[in-house]
Amino acid sequence: MVRGVITRLGSATVAFVAAVAVLLAVAPAGAQAAPTKSATKPTAVTLAGKGVTGKLTVTQPDRPEVFQALLNEVSWLANATPQTTKPKADKLGPKYVLTVLAKNAPQQVYELYPLASGGPRAHRPSKQPTGKKADGWFYGRLSMSDSLRVAGVPLEAKSRVVNGGIGGGIGEQVAVEELDPVAGVNNFIDQMRQLVLLNGAVLVVILFGLAGISFLIRRRV
Repeated sequence: MVRGVITRLGSATVAFVAAVAVLLAVAPAGAQAAPTKSATKPTAVTLAGKGVTGKLTVTQPDRPEVFQALLNEVSWLANATPQTTKPKADKLGPKYVLTVLAKNAPQQVYELYPLASGGPRAHRPSKQPTGKKADGWFYGRLSMSDSLRVAGVPLEAKSRVVNGGIGGGIGEQVAVEELDPVAGVNNFIDQMRQLVLLNGAVLVVILFGLAGISFLIRRRV
């Protein structure tokens, strides 16, 4: 009778661990390690660059709609994977430095290029106020130029066929070389490699656990 109970207990344990292994194996990497949201809420942004005298400050209480528009241009960049390589200097156009503040303390710094050839670009410098991050270049939102202009940056209004976007938007008259397909394919391959390695490591750990449980059960039986 005791042997039967132990056998049933061992079978149930093995089935439970196997089910967990299957769930972990099929779960995407993003679901296994979801990024945590910062407890510090942005309260203002500052802009500096060509045509801006000193620094232009936009606060959430005074200009909530403009503040949110500027924040939307860069909020997705904090944990995003770089999308492209650095364009040539003569293709970037004027640079505007946008700093996100929380209670007057700098939190994030980004370099925006609303007039870059092939569409807006955004740069995330590795040196950040709250610590180092991976240096990265991104396709900016198509609304970048309008958001900066409404905030007070002296930029000419431009008509757009498509508005907004969550980043990675392509601008007007995009040349083939601007799309950088090789970088995009390499980025996709790197992400897939990381996913396979992570899931493989989880499965190895679970298999070792199963082997240990089976060994203990056999010894007791």
